[in-house]
Amino acid sequence: MITIFFKKLNPTAILPDYQTQGSSGMDLRSIETLDLGINEIKLVSTGLAVEIPQGFEGQIRPRSGLALKGVTVLNTPGTIDSDYRGEIKIILANFGKEYFHIQKGDRIAQLVIVPVVKVYVAETKEFNYTERGSNGFGSTGVK
Repeated sequence: MITIFFKKLNPTAILPDYQTQGSSGMDLRSIETLDLGINEIKLVSTGLAVEIPQGFEGQIRPRSGLALKGVTVLNTPGTIDSDYRGEIKIILANFGKEYFHIQKGDRIAQLVIVPVVKVYVAETKEFNYTERGSNGFGSTGVK
């Protein structure tokens, strides 16, 4: 287990928390009260900044209960790099059939901390052979 430090940028901010012992994502909460109209996109403040250790990233993901209502995180998963120290803000989109009301303190997204693998980039003229090759979308068939 690693320790992740959060900083409250707003006194009403609530530190993220896991809802169950088996949860992968920590819930992030809004510090704003607002309405999200049908087909509307808004940037929602959490009032938090985070210090993620090098070699890790934070991924912002939708909450399944909100997604079922058509409310989702637009750039899923959103990435928080280990060198970012600004406020965590959530890009929420409402693709549902009715307005969605967000109250201060509501859980609006999840934060998952995951390891990052850095790679060496090299150019090649040829790739190793595979049966699939360059066949794209749908090429593996439907079973």
